Amino acid sequence: MVAVMLVVLVAVVFVASDRWRRGALFFGGATLLAATFRLCLPSTRVGLLAVRSKPFDVGALSLLGSSIVFLAATINTLGVG
Repeated sequence: MVAVMLVVLVAVVFVASDRWRRGALFFGGATLLAATFRLCLPSTRVGLLAVRSKPFDVGALSLLGSSIVFLAATINTLGVG
């Protein structure tokens, strides 16, 4: 959980410094990292990442993370080159 929160903190720093696309990519990456940890680690070790069953958690986190990464990667740069 600490590793995921550190990546989220990096994402917040990017968003606060007006690098919202990079921050969104990091936030999506943190969500995918959480899905990977939930998939690979036993339920006793994942802590707060275990909300429901393992398949549900992995599926929900993977779908959310990949959606965030896809949107951040494909959205227009709003006229900046």
